[in-house]
Amino acid sequence: MTIIKANKKVTKISLIKSKIMKKLFPFYQILCKISIMKIICGLGNPGREFKFTRHNFGFLVIDNFQKENSFPDFEISEKFLAEISRKKIKGTEILLLKPQTFMNNSGKAIKKIFLTFKIEPQDLCVVHDDLDLSFGEIKISFKRGSGGHKGVQSIIDEILTKNFWRIRLGIGKPKDKKIEEFVLGKLGKEERLKLKEILKFTNELIKIWIENPQKAQTLAPSFSLSMDFKNSSKNP
Repeated sequence: MTIIKANKKVTKISLIKSKIMKKLFPFYQILCKISIMKIICGLGNPGREFKFTRHNFGFLVIDNFQKENSFPDFEISEKFLAEISRKKIKGTEILLLKPQTFMNNSGKAIKKIFLTFKIEPQDLCVVHDDLDLSFGEIKISFKRGSGGHKGVQSIIDEILTKNFWRIRLGIGKPKDKKIEEFVLGKLGKEERLKLKEILKFTNELIKIWIENPQKAQTLAPSFSLSMDFKNSSKNP
């Protein structure tokens, strides 16, 4: 008799717990959805003198994305060694990041973000210039080596993985200049004329990446195919 009563009591408690969980589950789902964070990091060098250099293509794209999508103004974070801006887009927390460590130490800022927030590498998208692509070409890569880009290599070294997304913006290769001189040089006249269209496209591309990285990866090359930028990488 005692066993039957005990079993009834356990069953009653289980039913109460089940009802409570059913009521709380929708709120739990909302909390989980809100807690998701994605990092979009543009690479470049701090300082006005570097603003329109080829190596600062990542900064230009992030600045444009911040402006076009009404993110708060960038604030300097000493903790993260970067300029940051945060906003929720469809329940996902988006953190825009511009490391202030200079290009070759970009990974230090990313590492601090990873140590502070529970970020999975696949929720990181790094936007940067790429010598291996002609000016105007855009590709999205995942789980790929640095290709000699020191800023990207710094990130790989600091977070110990290459399993993150990259939006690679072509700048072409110089014919009569050293690589360092070329990437730190200002965008040429023809390049500047095409910049507006590139920024417009990458703005849409990043929004697609936030919801569906694979779809963004598929769409990225279509920009290059539709724009005649192949011969735009001439030196100024």
